[in-house]
Amino acid sequence: MGEEELIEVGRITHFFSKINVAVIELKAALSVGDTIAIKGPTTDFEQHVDSMQIEHQNVQRAEPGQSIGLKVMQRVRETDVVYKKA
Repeated sequence: MGEEELIEVGRITHFFSKINVAVIELKAALSVGDTIAIKGPTTDFEQHVDSMQIEHQNVQRAEPGQSIGLKVMQRVRETDVVYKKA
């Protein structure tokens, strides 16, 4: 079995630790239902995208150039990279 392909979709620009929400600036489209991996110097985990928001509105899909809010399972840090599993 080979490595699953990871496609970079964006970077963490902010993290709200009280509510465990990351702000991700997208460089590729992301949809609810996708599986993402968040990686950085001290971050490395995968999770399912259950919901995401733009300007406090729930959306099913976000496009490159948009910034989304995403609830994350673990602490993330600014500059961590977000990948989508292909």
